[in-house]
Amino acid sequence: MDKTLLSRTAAAMVAKGKGILAADESSGTCETRFKSVGVECTEENRRAYRGLLLTTPGAEQFVSGVILFDETIRQKTNDGVPFADYLAKKGIIPGIKVDQGAHALALCPGEKVTEGLDGLARRLEEYFRLGARFAKWRAVITIGDAIPTHACLYANAHALARYAAVCQEASIVPIIEPEVLLDGSHSIERCEEVTEATLRATYAALAAHNVSFEHTILKASMVVSGKSASRQAGVDEVAERTVRVLKRTVPAAQPGVVFLSGGQSDVAATAHLNAMAAMKGLPWPLTFSYSRALQNPALKTWQGQAGNFAAAQMAFHHRARMNGLACQGKWKAELEKRAA
Repeated sequence: MDKTLLSRTAAAMVAKGKGILAADESSGTCETRFKSVGVECTEENRRAYRGLLLTTPGAEQFVSGVILFDETIRQKTNDGVPFADYLAKKGIIPGIKVDQGAHALALCPGEKVTEGLDGLARRLEEYFRLGARFAKWRAVITIGDAIPTHACLYANAHALARYAAVCQEASIVPIIEPEVLLDGSHSIERCEEVTEATLRATYAALAAHNVSFEHTILKASMVVSGKSASRQAGVDEVAERTVRVLKRTVPAAQPGVVFLSGGQSDVAATAHLNAMAAMKGLPWPLTFSYSRALQNPALKTWQGQAGNFAAAQMAFHHRARMNGLACQGKWKAELEKRAA
């Protein structure tokens, strides 16, 4: 466990004005997204699309790291440079998704637990050699009738803690992602309650497994109304409730918090982040680790056509820049300046 390397990596991941691109979609998820724009989900098309994002000129001004999929960390640019090496030369830290997906949790109908601990230490050794300096593990928490259960919260917290310990032993910074899903008709009050319970369970498990908070990054859900809730909370309420939960549960020793967009629109994810980052007295920097909220405009512009490559990169650069402003609380001011 190289604490110096871990500290340097964690600090760089949440550097001022920068966030993380989540480009770790599985082949199945890619297929769904590609289908929406009429692109066949072949390995070469996935390589071309991810290459489009990763080689965007100037992205390093706003992107501190990229979470890669196993397939992607083994692929190369059009010039034959491994993606991980290309990113590192631009000052962007390569990361890797290491979980193997959420599966049904026995005796807990409607709930899931994430798997992938078997052989993790060996896989991390290889990923480190390939250039990865941080990793990600996603747990899935569903809000519904009588769920989440205590069993679900603690099964996922235990898995996250074991994963984090193995990562730190391998000198790889773990991103902890206990995602509370947006799906459902629940109120924002119920989301706040579940998010707090989820984080309390997670940090209790991390402490029990001797995980160093100073070398861990939280990838947090925002506290929002359920997607089909009759009342949709406004930006300020989302920001207030989210930060309140974080202050109650997340150690101040942690280097930073990155947010997932969780199915929010591109602009909503940016607006919520901006409102939180603009708050005073935060014990840690807040920034982004978005997938769709960064990629959607680029994917829709690209549509698998080489002639759309440059325009798609411009679309991605714009979303990255907007979120780079938002994590400094400067996005709203930029919009007002443009409108003046």
